[in-house]
Amino acid sequence: MKVRLAIAYAGLGAVALGVAVATQEFPPLRDWAPFAVVAFLTVYHAVEVNDHLTASPAAMIFLATAVAFGAGHAALGAAAISAVSPVTKSDIAERRVALSVINWGQTVVAAVLAGFVLEPFFPAGAWSQRDFPLVAVGAMLASMVYHLVNWGLVSLAVRIVYRKREVRPWSRMGSILRSTVVMGFVGGLLGATYHLVPVALPFIFALFGVGYLAFSSLSELREAQEATLRGFIKALEAKDLYTRGHTERVAYFSQLIAERMNYRGTRLERVRWAALIHDVGKLAVPRDLIRKRGRLEDGEYQQLQVHAHVVEDLLAEVEFLRPMVEIASGHHSRFDGGGYGGTGHAHGNPPSQEARILAVADAFDAMTSTRSYRVALSQEFAFQELRANAGTQFDPEVVEALVQSVVETGERYGSPNLGSEEAARLIAEGKGRP
Repeated sequence: MKVRLAIAYAGLGAVALGVAVATQEFPPLRDWAPFAVVAFLTVYHAVEVNDHLTASPAAMIFLATAVAFGAGHAALGAAAISAVSPVTKSDIAERRVALSVINWGQTVVAAVLAGFVLEPFFPAGAWSQRDFPLVAVGAMLASMVYHLVNWGLVSLAVRIVYRKREVRPWSRMGSILRSTVVMGFVGGLLGATYHLVPVALPFIFALFGVGYLAFSSLSELREAQEATLRGFIKALEAKDLYTRGHTERVAYFSQLIAERMNYRGTRLERVRWAALIHDVGKLAVPRDLIRKRGRLEDGEYQQLQVHAHVVEDLLAEVEFLRPMVEIASGHHSRFDGGGYGGTGHAHGNPPSQEARILAVADAFDAMTSTRSYRVALSQEFAFQELRANAGTQFDPEVVEALVQSVVETGERYGSPNLGSEEAARLIAEGKGRP
């Protein structure tokens, strides 16, 4: 499917490029080449800003070049630069040939259309400062066209290849629309400046570098934040071997549910990060209690409940985690308002939908994984239990989102056929047959 899609997108890009060649003249090579080199380098070194979504100041460069080349050259010049900068360093390292071809086609189409949108805003004769406002408006519209066409073609490709599943890598494209449009607008102004002051080219390239550094800084900050979370997870898993991998799986199930419920961008990432920290409060619970093989006494159960509050005590001062901490502290709250938790729990009221997602993901993994007090139950048993408690302990909509998402993946969790809680406990205690 990827290969056929790559052929189709390459065909679209070739047609768009052909239209530009037939209707426009190629800009002077001495103008085109420096911009092409900068565009290639910034796209090649694009940085990850959200999961696998990479970004670069390409929109600013393409719009700057389109304006700089002027009437009769804008669409072809910008498209030719897009055509020679289709790959990122990650594409080569991971040998993503089909993806690179798809990117080539979509960016060429977007650049050609943006160039043609820009053409009517160019002055008829010599350029002057009075032309700036009109060119700026044209650059903003062209930038929107560039981004929306790009976004539309990426979304179409994802839907065809992944059938609406696994949209995580591209889920934040909508959220960066504003910054991309602003970058395109700034690029248009830089292109107009080049018309009036050609010697300002080094200054313009320096601003391209500033745009790149902005994305790079955002990427580094995000990596540092995620590394912080993973440090907490390692500390927790070192304390309890039975929960090793639990946090990652709960984050995965939470993400499947959230995607099914149309979560995108920052909202989707917030749920996933909340899942990563949801059990951090157990660092304050005695190890013997976490690893206890038998049933918990009432006093022990109350002692375990404090972890929902401890996660707030530990992470409340970390500014970027505050929204996630509230979700995490409410993951033991029930849909009917019962249960327990920190600020994410209000007795008598259902917790936030994000906390309800986390509760279902946590319960599903708890039932389908082996713990110190019982072995893993079957996936069918877990589905049955979640549905049996939907409307009271769990949000029915969230439960169905989990069931449908897991079934759709074709993945299997838990034991093949163990459907009894008591039998699972007896096996863990060495009193039953596995």
